[in-house]
Amino acid sequence: MKHKLDLLIKKYSALQAENIRLKETIDQYLKSIDGLNKQMSKMEQGMATQQIGNVAMGVMEKESVRKQLDTVIGEIDKILTTLND
Repeated sequence: MKHKLDLLIKKYSALQAENIRLKETIDQYLKSIDGLNKQMSKMEQGMATQQIGNVAMGVMEKESVRKQLDTVIGEIDKILTTLND
């Protein structure tokens, strides 16, 4: 009878140790998952910001920027012509 009780106590101790180890492993995985979720959230925010930026700069704004660049380039050409004379 004592032998069976000793065996059960050993098994119980082994199971407790395994339980602790498994809980630690689960905790590590949960921390890892949390970190990955945070990274994914940041990436999603970055993508959303980029998409908003792409949509915000519509055809009219692109045309306006192009006209401003043409004006600046024209002014630079005039200055260069003046400097070469």
